[in-house]
Amino acid sequence: MVIETEVTFENISKRHGDSLVLNDISFSISKGSFFSILGPSGCGKTTLLRILAGFDHPDGGRILLNGVDITKLPPNKRPINTVFQNYSLFPHLTLWENIAFGLRIAKKSESAIKAEVERMLHLIQMPEHAHKYPHQISGGQKQRVAIARALINQPQVLLLDEPLAALDLKLRQKMLLDLDLIHDEVGITFIFVTHDQTEAMSVSDEIAVLHKGNLEQIGSPMEIYEMPKSHFVASFIGDTNILEGHVAQKIDSEYSCLRLKDFPDVICFDDKQLSLGEQVHLSVRPEKIHIDIEKPVESSKLNCFQGIVEDLIYKGDHTYYGIMIGDRKIYLTEHHRRFMLDYKPIVWKDKVWISWHADDGFMLERFDPVDPQELLEGPQEGLADEQ
Repeated sequence: MVIETEVTFENISKRHGDSLVLNDISFSISKGSFFSILGPSGCGKTTLLRILAGFDHPDGGRILLNGVDITKLPPNKRPINTVFQNYSLFPHLTLWENIAFGLRIAKKSESAIKAEVERMLHLIQMPEHAHKYPHQISGGQKQRVAIARALINQPQVLLLDEPLAALDLKLRQKMLLDLDLIHDEVGITFIFVTHDQTEAMSVSDEIAVLHKGNLEQIGSPMEIYEMPKSHFVASFIGDTNILEGHVAQKIDSEYSCLRLKDFPDVICFDDKQLSLGEQVHLSVRPEKIHIDIEKPVESSKLNCFQGIVEDLIYKGDHTYYGIMIGDRKIYLTEHHRRFMLDYKPIVWKDKVWISWHADDGFMLERFDPVDPQELLEGPQEGLADEQ
């Protein structure tokens, strides 16, 4: 199966003064896909979007759209529209007129405008609100109108710059579903910029993770989560435990024993085929780790350790634990599949056993120290305010 490429970034670099905002960024986006550019505030994702939209220009590299170089084209000559997080609706126009605005500028006939506006109103499920003004509808409805206005000129690519940032949690979740349905309906390429990992994981066919102007990794949500290439990706996308050490023993052609700093030896699937003595950084996701009062049945590929419960946070559908093993705390998540009151729960200071299968740890390709502040959700961003 041949995958048709629509947008290609080739060696894009950008400086703002002495600051390198984008460092030789290259990747391609498949035609018709829902693609996310993800990273913390200041990582360069909005600058990359500005360059694609034509609002900014790279210092080096070029952008191809369907194989055609559009790097020097002005914004109004690119078949690309942008939806901003602040909606940018005209307050003095009805929703109908807001959506029709682009077609009026293009001097389409009144019959064509009427047909297209009606189609868009049905697409965003708001035909009954057509003659209201922006101040009379909710934030989520304003965002849907902004999407309809951006789509009505039939762009080849729709850019979405933090489109849900101004909405509350439940409305963001609802709008994610709406975005996904609209994308399926119109079938064009959506490029979604966000610092919210959950948003990107929920709707994307592929994700590009940026960090300090560098492309850390690109892949499907499952690839990004299950097979992170770097410490930053492993830590930014969800939670993880990072264990540091070296290969102490080759168990067989597939598995190695790792000698770790401040932690007992661990067996791991060695997909990197490392040699004895090579340095290793191992990522183990909290949900991959099991917790028990009784010692699990031993097996050759099961990592099993006894420790003390130091942290315990009950969250309804799951409990988050911090287990002290020697001088190292390991974090894990236990989902509640049974009614909690039917059995004695694990409590603070209990002695417990934790375990995970050798296949459930993943060796990182790169390990760069990460500032914990970078892993927090960044401030609200828009096209105008990120370097």
